[in-house]
Amino acid sequence: MAPKVSFVGAGPGAADLITIRGARLLKHADVVVYAGSLVDRELVNCYATRAEVHDSAGMTLTEVITVIMDAIAAGKDVVRLHTGDPCIYGAIQEQMEALDRLEIEYQVVPGVTSAFAAAAALKQELTLPEVSQTVIFTRMEGRTPVPERERLAEIARIGATMVIYLSIGMIEEVVEQLLSGSYSSETAVAVVCRATWDNEQIIRGTLADIGAKVRESGIDRQALIIVGDVLAVRSQGLKAKSLLYDGGFSHGFRDKGQA
Repeated sequence: MAPKVSFVGAGPGAADLITIRGARLLKHADVVVYAGSLVDRELVNCYATRAEVHDSAGMTLTEVITVIMDAIAAGKDVVRLHTGDPCIYGAIQEQMEALDRLEIEYQVVPGVTSAFAAAAALKQELTLPEVSQTVIFTRMEGRTPVPERERLAEIARIGATMVIYLSIGMIEEVVEQLLSGSYSSETAVAVVCRATWDNEQIIRGTLADIGAKVRESGIDRQALIIVGDVLAVRSQGLKAKSLLYDGGFSHGFRDKGQA
């Protein structure tokens, strides 16, 4: 069988939250290139016991691709291990484009993104009937620009549940832009830092006080900001319940009135 390259989502942090498929690929990999600034080395040590390991934290795109090329030329299987799910802020498109040019086959294996790990840590459903049926994944503009139409202030007009990546160091500006949309100073906010790691931190508040709470905590990286009315159900209760399990609601798997 020809050697292959697998882009694998490592999950949000905890070693046992990688998928079974991802863990299997790591166990059989000859070479692993992992995002050392975000992926716990313990996870790599746990599964990639026979592999030559490269930490890409200090590597350039050219260096990463060179390692992969050399491994494939030597008949070795490669895992490119990314944090969370590689298809969200994973910078894998440029890597895949390079492999396409080189005619190197690869596959992408999804992982648990930190957005869902954070929601799990909060014990919070991100979509609720009559509250929000939309979740937006986004980020603040920093050194990486965002399209003008996707500026935080613009998409905040929707008022949906919002999960904001890579922006905790700009929390005051995040709050300012959210308040210029459909949110108010009383809108509930949660910050989850290093979700599922041993040192996970959770901060709850509103747009009025979350900035001060984040500054006081000292959190400045590896954190998600979740904002929206869904977070208020903890204190205010549900506005409506799903019809899915309502005894008076029929669907393809259950007749109306069925016990």
